[in-house]
Amino acid sequence: MRVDMSGSEWFESRSGGLNRYFTDLFGALSKRGDVSVQASSFGTPPAISGAHSWGPVGGGTRTRVAASRRILGDAHADVVDRHFALYGAPKRAYRGTPLEVVHFQGPWAAESLVAGASRGSAAAKRLFERLRYRGADHYVVLSQSFRDVLANDYHVDAGKISILAPGVDLERFTLRPEPAGSKPVVLCVRRLERRMGIDVLIRAWADVAARVPGAELHIVGTGTFEKELHELARSGQHGDSIVFHGRLDDEALGQAYAAATCTVVPTLSLEGFGLIALESLAVGRPVVVTDCGGLPDAVVDLDPSLIVPSGSVEALADRLTTALRGSRPSGAECRAHAETFSWSHVADRHIALYASLNVARDRTSE
Repeated sequence: MRVDMSGSEWFESRSGGLNRYFTDLFGALSKRGDVSVQASSFGTPPAISGAHSWGPVGGGTRTRVAASRRILGDAHADVVDRHFALYGAPKRAYRGTPLEVVHFQGPWAAESLVAGASRGSAAAKRLFERLRYRGADHYVVLSQSFRDVLANDYHVDAGKISILAPGVDLERFTLRPEPAGSKPVVLCVRRLERRMGIDVLIRAWADVAARVPGAELHIVGTGTFEKELHELARSGQHGDSIVFHGRLDDEALGQAYAAATCTVVPTLSLEGFGLIALESLAVGRPVVVTDCGGLPDAVVDLDPSLIVPSGSVEALADRLTTALRGSRPSGAECRAHAETFSWSHVADRHIALYASLNVARDRTSE
């Protein structure tokens, strides 16, 4: 089976959940002997056969869209697997009649609107999304929450939508021993955007810091809401207990996880799953999440008490406090749970989906 994937950017050139998912899924599929896969995106591709780049990250939208219409590699494909609505060659550019699978990892237009884009810009993106998604043979989402969004807001036939949870790189994020005798640390790794709920976390932190002496909150990431969050942290009664780190590479991020007591994902809206939660669990650190979108799916089978109401300062402060005081799953329990989300398992499910779609099409054409 030949699969051609198209994404937005390779993860090494621009971090983010979508890019991490695209890059890691390609890597997992590349290790398989029953599928031939190639993938194109912007930025520097991984050193894996079949990985291509349309060019550097950045530049004008029209230029990037035009560049992405090129098929870099074999134009034969049984499945065209798209991961971002804006980029990728049209289906008619391929030889034969490949199946078209669209990964819906979030409503691009709605995310832009929440981030501060104009209504006109968001409307244009929404129109483009609907046009690009129309006519696909099948759709993949990460959670029931985004299945509902795709079916209800984009009017996609629910029978054409499959829920395939994401994976975590268990070799990159390895089990780290829990810090002994060190100060309690909560780690938050997020893009610093309004919908991520970091402002709610900072407001909750005043209560946590008062109840757990010496506790520190470490925030990793950058984004358009960064300035306001720094100001909020300075204006509150937090002393020097909140530390901003900016962006960290994988090695430094692993060290940050190792130094943490627990992590937190306080998203307010439009969360498909939260890959960062799986990374935390793989390292052996429990993660407190909100009941937003697909986040509960990452921890509900481990410990449902790790889920708190989205936007609640009080509930978030209470659960972080109890976690720091010892009410949390062990590192071994977290790791064992993360292992159920291996990328090899995710690759298995994708190949099974591709095969079933091919079989269904063959039967229809008989």
